Amino acid sequence: MRIFESPVFAFGAADDEYFIKYKDPEVIGEHYLMPREWLPGANTIVSYFLPFSQEIRKANSIDPYWPSEEWLDGFAEGQAFLNKLGVHLQSELIKAGYDSLVPSLDKRFRVRTGFNNNDSPGAEGLYTSNWSARHAAFVCGLGTFGLSKALITRKGLAGRFGSMITALDLPADKRPYENINEYCSMCGKCAKNCPANAISIEEGKNHQICSEFLAKTLEKYRPRYGCGKCQINVPCESGIPERNKVK
Repeated sequence: MRIFESPVFAFGAADDEYFIKYKDPEVIGEHYLMPREWLPGANTIVSYFLPFSQEIRKANSIDPYWPSEEWLDGFAEGQAFLNKLGVHLQSELIKAGYDSLVPSLDKRFRVRTGFNNNDSPGAEGLYTSNWSARHAAFVCGLGTFGLSKALITRKGLAGRFGSMITALDLPADKRPYENINEYCSMCGKCAKNCPANAISIEEGKNHQICSEFLAKTLEKYRPRYGCGKCQINVPCESGIPERNKVK
């Protein structure tokens, strides 16, 4: 079974002002590490998105509640491939004389989950990490966020993101959008699809409810888990919704 379709790549500047904004408690938080905190001398962020194949996406559209075996396989094996791809790219760039690293594979990478026991509107540290491939992809011009918090690219949002930081100086791609939700039509289809009712147009996505449902899938399909219902049978599954396309 083919897991991915052809990928899309984009490049961003290590000193892009958005990386500073990500330290805001209302966005990610102070624990977020900027590119040059990961890699002194960093110049470029390499971001890539690998869309799931039509076979995997179609299989996950049949049962409205539980993920398909194809989706679970694609999620697990696809991430393993993405990790190997990152290691390969890092190795080749280092061989060429450019210091590089993949933050998600670095020993300093951390994920925060659960409540932070304060009542601040930002809820800093709640279901965040000190590096986000999706947020890096936004900076690099690959896409914008949707109601489900997935990133909508020109090849949709059903797939996996990867990113790396390198000292190689490459021209940054121009972002073909101005705001973080520009490609989302707010149609609410992802909310209707969510088996856990974790998404609503009024409140956005509730990460706690989503996480609890993912835990149920882990109990059922251990060691694999996943859902992806908010990424299939939606207008942004494999592209930018028509009325939101950049002219």
